[in-house]
Parts: sequence; structure tokens; C-alpha cells
Amino acid sequence: MPSQKKFDVSVVGELNVDLVLYDLPGQFELDREYLASNMSVTLGSSSAIFAHNLSRMGNRVGFHSAIGDDAFGQMCLDRLVEAGVDVSAIKRFSGKQTGITVVLPQPEKRFILTYPGVMDEMRFEDLDLHRLTQAGHLHLSSYFLQKALRPRVAELFRYAKQAGLSTSLDTNDDPQDHWEPDFLEVFPSVDVLLPNEREAMRLAGIADPIRSLDFLAARVPLVVMKRGEQGAVAQRGNDRLDAMPPKVATVDTIGAGDSFDAGFLHQFIRGAKIEECLRFGNLAGALSTTRTGGTEAFRDAAYRNAFLAEGKSAVLPRVG
Repeated sequence: MPSQKKFDVSVVGELNVDLVLYDLPGQFELDREYLASNMSVTLGSSSAIFAHNLSRMGNRVGFHSAIGDDAFGQMCLDRLVEAGVDVSAIKRFSGKQTGITVVLPQPEKRFILTYPGVMDEMRFEDLDLHRLTQAGHLHLSSYFLQKALRPRVAELFRYAKQAGLSTSLDTNDDPQDHWEPDFLEVFPSVDVLLPNEREAMRLAGIADPIRSLDFLAARVPLVVMKRGEQGAVAQRGNDRLDAMPPKVATVDTIGAGDSFDAGFLHQFIRGAKIEECLRFGNLAGALSTTRTGGTEAFRDAAYRNAFLAEGKSAVLPRVG
């Protein structure tokens, strides 16, 4: 990357805390009280988990987001600063509340309940574009949650490309399940699209993951589709490469996809081959699942570095 750049990656997205309650039943009845066996209050949101973990891997990360003037917002800032993320471009909304997500993990899936707070209110005008473009790469997460910013996300990506940045987008889920096709206006300025299988099918409007991958790869130079325990598949044009993750004892899958994004882009911005980007993305995603929450496994430097070093030296199964 050019030496004059202040950051390796500028991240734009939402910022909130996660409240995770463990070992609750899979079915609920109204007016009954249920007891969790454990809980965690930690840094949440796709964008913040990505920024935190990318920074913990040694990247210079600037975060562009919004918080309220409450304790949750301060907790988010403290955790990001601890990880080395530059938070000077995060806007604090006076008299507003920072968002919160309540996560109820189940054996295979999880319930996710979010109060957006100020993430609904951050606009294009709230971004420090000069600071944002002092990076080599722009990443945006949670496209459908950015209600005030969303009408100008395509403009933001065009601006970044004109300033010489490479770009990536992880739309994440659409909580309203509308999947309005305005994201197609953003795609011409996206270098890497990072959906999971369900998101890829919903974005393409095709009920088949591989056909959806073909659809998206015709519109974005590089599409990387996350497939959970089946790893990930990357497609550039008609060329496709699959990579399987390492086997680990999974504790919690919260933030695994965002951690994959961080690992993949950690290598991508360094010009690594797609095979190595997939390999490191799978390692980072697997690391995330070995501790509770989306960031805890990355906070322990000795544990994180040993896991990634051991995984890089291992021969991982691969197809394609």
C-alpha cells in the first residue's frame, strides 16, 4: 500500500453492543420466565467485529460509525480503542441511544433481536470523507441496516474508487426481508462481495447458491460466498475456488462471518493469491468460534497468534 496512507482499511457501518444469553430453550411460551446458564455483554455488530478483529491482526483501521451518548456507546468505543482501532471519525449523537442486539444461541441457529438506535440515523453527511480516503481500502457492512446512509452508499463507493481505494461489501441480512435491488447500483464500484449462502441467494433472487454465485460474479469482480462448516467459495469471472476450514471445537458462531471477512481482506489488501485469502479467512472465522462472542478469541494475543500460526502451517483440505 502507498506509504502516505494513514490507514490500511476504512470501515463504515453500525456499532452496538451484544447481549448474549446462553442455554435457553429452543421454544418459548408467552408469560413464562426462562433462565439462562450464562451471559455475555460484549462488542457487537458486524462492522465493529470486523474492524476489531482486523485491527487485532495488525492492520491500521479507521472506523466510521455513530453512537449515542450513553454507557453502551462508551463501552463500544473503549473496546475498539483497546484493539487499536482509530475511532476519531465516530459521531456521537447527543440525547440518542446506541443500539443493542440480544442474541439467543441455539444448537444450530440463533435468535437475533436488534434495537438499531442511532445506526438508523448516520448519513452520508456525517462521514469524514477526507479521513475515510486516507486508507488503501474501504469496507462496508450491514447495508440494509444503514437506513439514512443507504441512499448514498453507491455514491460513497464511487467516491472511494475515484480516490484510489479498493472496496469490499458485506450486505449481511435484510431484517425486513425485502431485498430491494438498490444494491445493484453499488456493485459497479465493489471489488469484493462477501455474502453467506442465504444472502447470496436473496441478493440474486435465485434459490440455488451456485447459480446465485454465477449471477453475482457477473456483476462484481470477486465474490466470496461463506458456507459455514463447508468453508467458502470464491469466484472471479468463471474461475471458482473452494476452501474448507480447519476443524475446531466450536463454542460460539457469533461473528464468524465477520471474522472470515477480516481474515480474507487481511491477505487481499496485501496482494495475496485468492487461495491464501480463503485459507486465512477460514482460519480467522474458525478462531472466532473458539470463544464466546465475536471478538473474545482475538483479544488474547498469545492465543490468537498461536492459533493463526499453527493454522497457516497446517495442510488444510481444499477442493477446486
